[in-house]
Amino acid sequence: MSGGTSEYSIAADGSFTAPLELSYPYKRTVGPILSRFLTGLRDQRIEGTKGSDGRVHVPPAEFDPITGEHLTEWADVASTGTIVTWSWQPAPVEGNTLQHPFAWALISLDGADTNVLHAVDAGRADAIKTGMRVTARWADEPSGSITDIVCFDLTSGSPA
Repeated sequence: MSGGTSEYSIAADGSFTAPLELSYPYKRTVGPILSRFLTGLRDQRIEGTKGSDGRVHVPPAEFDPITGEHLTEWADVASTGTIVTWSWQPAPVEGNTLQHPFAWALISLDGADTNVLHAVDAGRADAIKTGMRVTARWADEPSGSITDIVCFDLTSGSPA
């Protein structure tokens, strides 16, 4: 809220709606771990790093969350997965890969033990549910960035 006006609302069902402004106004180098991950995305391949406990981290972790050691073992994961939780984006902002309403979702990719946050092109809010299956939609012209996955699409095997 700014200037004394409210930009949020509470729907009749009790759900809360508020504007989202996400930006990173700086540049940085990605280093060897994220560089490999992003190069993989360019080649339509998703990889994660394997921790000392066997868990596969996607996006890849540079350091083991248990031991603090550098992670060096890699594992391929699928470009399909399951929606763990989601939130509807009714009005996309500049820079979103989708320029129509979509969902932000935490997705558990098949073969990964951590979740990745990405857009899901569900069409409308009542078409998406936790537990639904998704598959990556790849960019026509990859550039080696997270936007090489344009979004995830609901798969035909998803429950209604």
